Amino acid sequence: MRIDVVGPGCPNCQTLEQNARDAAHELGLEAEIEKITDMSKLADLGILMTPGLMVDGEVKSSGKVLSKSQIVEILKSST
Repeated sequence: MRIDVVGPGCPNCQTLEQNARDAAHELGLEAEIEKITDMSKLADLGILMTPGLMVDGEVKSSGKVLSKSQIVEILKSST
């Protein structure tokens, strides 16, 4: 599973990344977690507001800092 956190690296992006790592760990998932900070790619990815969360190339959230429990639910439905 690939999880991408999309944004410029602001505190909200960092929080979302940590929550994603914690959620994947809680579920025991082998996930590759990457940060995408290239602002020119955001529109191409369909992320209009940051931070964004993508799972296996699909946008799951944009413009929100999801909690760990919200990400757990997203990851469960994506497996």
